[in-house]
Amino acid sequence: MSRALFRKATTEAARLIRRNTAAEDPFGKTSLAILNLRRLQSRPQFPGRVNQTGVSPLPSSSSSSSVGFVGWYLGMVKSRPVLTKSVTSSLIYIAADLSSQTIARKSEDSYDLVRTARMGGYGLCVLGPTLHCWFNFMSKLLPRQDFITTFKKMAMGNIIYGPIMMVTFFSLNALLQGEGGSDIVARLKRDFIPAMRNCIMYWPICDFITFKFFPVHLQPLVSNGFSYLWTIYMTYMGNRKKPDAISS
Repeated sequence: MSRALFRKATTEAARLIRRNTAAEDPFGKTSLAILNLRRLQSRPQFPGRVNQTGVSPLPSSSSSSSVGFVGWYLGMVKSRPVLTKSVTSSLIYIAADLSSQTIARKSEDSYDLVRTARMGGYGLCVLGPTLHCWFNFMSKLLPRQDFITTFKKMAMGNIIYGPIMMVTFFSLNALLQGEGGSDIVARLKRDFIPAMRNCIMYWPICDFITFKFFPVHLQPLVSNGFSYLWTIYMTYMGNRKKPDAISS
């Protein structure tokens, strides 16, 4: 008899508890869902991953800012290095030639766009590809970036690469202007030594910074940045009038 009374009392107590719980939470499991949601919100989220709620978190401001022109350019340097470096050289030569003409021209003179196109073509077809090959060759020949190796690269650039490219620039530019072999030789006799002297004064410090502090895939870009001022000078030298002994 006592057992039956105890069992009945226990059943009634459980019924009352379920009734009170249903009255406080008519949808059932609501409090459990809220608890689970709070647990999910307290967990750290990682960019690019979908959390357990099924919603992908928004990217942080730092990650979104990194996806810009610089990121795109670096991706192009790695995926299409020759084309990217050639176009970069061409744009720098165009900007430098327009700057050179702006400095030298009179107010009534107009811009020589044929000359600008000639300079841009040189940067696209000659300088850009050769810079790519030269810096890759130097990185394989002298892969270290210590001071001794950097000075070796500077010396090779000023002894080998610089003079060859300077002769190529003066000769090709004169040839595209319709000048013959004797005109090219006369230009080289007049302009090569002064240009080479200024080259030795300007480029060693630029080469030191380029080779010492930048990886090989960025070295042509850094070199092109330094070459902007140098190209203003070179476009001026390359487009001077022919020497008097030949033009007369």
